[in-house]
Amino acid sequence: MSESFTPAANIQQAGARYQASFAALKEKNEKAFIPFVMIGDPNAEQSFAVIKSLIDAGADALELGIPFSDPSADGLTIQHAALRALGEGMTPDTCIDILKQVREYAPQIPIGLLLYGNLVFARGIDKFYKDMSEAGVDSVLIADVPIRESEPFKAAALKYGVAPIFIAPPNASDDTLRAVSSLSRGYTYVLSRAGVTGVDTPETPKNTVTSTANQLIETLNKYNAAPPVIGFGISTPQQVKEALNAGALGAISGSAVVKVIENNLNDHEKMLTEMSHFISEMKAATR
Repeated sequence: MSESFTPAANIQQAGARYQASFAALKEKNEKAFIPFVMIGDPNAEQSFAVIKSLIDAGADALELGIPFSDPSADGLTIQHAALRALGEGMTPDTCIDILKQVREYAPQIPIGLLLYGNLVFARGIDKFYKDMSEAGVDSVLIADVPIRESEPFKAAALKYGVAPIFIAPPNASDDTLRAVSSLSRGYTYVLSRAGVTGVDTPETPKNTVTSTANQLIETLNKYNAAPPVIGFGISTPQQVKEALNAGALGAISGSAVVKVIENNLNDHEKMLTEMSHFISEMKAATR
């Protein structure tokens, strides 16, 4: 790895690649497209190939999952991805090996993790953040740890130069948005809607980026929050545009990206070709 991550870097280091990425995008009059995949899906070797295809097709940052047996914030698509990875024997240690490969492949791209608190507890909070920092991870969002319980995670993250990411949910109170604004580094995860992750269903209609997102982002900007990025229900270029029109500086797509993997489990070359095409189209919507 080309860079050294030490406690001395702490707050100054946290989120630095995100800052550089957002600044470079602003110079080009673009915004960020951030795909999510589960590390190790469908297996370790192909997972690294998939992540490289995301980068090569134009992803501005990565959001990656560490497989967990009970991903309570995720819909079936991402649950199945976690189960495929677990079935291939993926562990946090093997995920770290892949993260180090990704960091070596793309030294400047921001790498974020979205995972669950039990994975952090099992490793030990301090050791988890130390190990992820050394692997080149830029940010960590723990989906099931509320703000009121986040202090030990945030402290360990900043100790090792990792940006803690917090969620701004729909209909959040002013106090919650003020807290999110003060705590998040790197970016702020804005939910386009309530519920779990997933592509469009009858219960989650296609027009998922609503006026709620505009109001959330206005309030976050008032409190000088880290750049707002919208996630949940972003599965088409049009929805990317809607997210950016709501004031977001980026859009995250998870289930729709993972679906490309799921749909091509028997043809890995086709998986990479279709993934590159999908990411390119989604990225084009940010220009």
